[in-house]
Amino acid sequence: MGFIQLVEFTTTNTDQIRELGEQFRRDTEGKRTTLRAMICADRDVPDRYVVVGEFASYEEAMANSELPETQEFAAAMNELVQGPPSYRNLDVIESWEG
Repeated sequence: MGFIQLVEFTTTNTDQIRELGEQFRRDTEGKRTTLRAMICADRDVPDRYVVVGEFASYEEAMANSELPETQEFAAAMNELVQGPPSYRNLDVIESWEG
């Protein structure tokens, strides 16, 4: 079963967050278990963002979370956001395209 993690946060430092994400992708090439990720801006709340991470399973997501690079990324990101990020962990029970 697939797994989605949502990370919601508020920041005015979007460029720095995106740079951190690019560095994370370089540092974890061949190691990370993320199938796909998206950064989304909330149209209704200025400076509010949601990262959508897609994984093959909960176990794969947790393996990704345990990478030292993930821990470093999260710590650096926490310095750039206002307040703590919120997380939602979602099991995919059905999915379709189009």
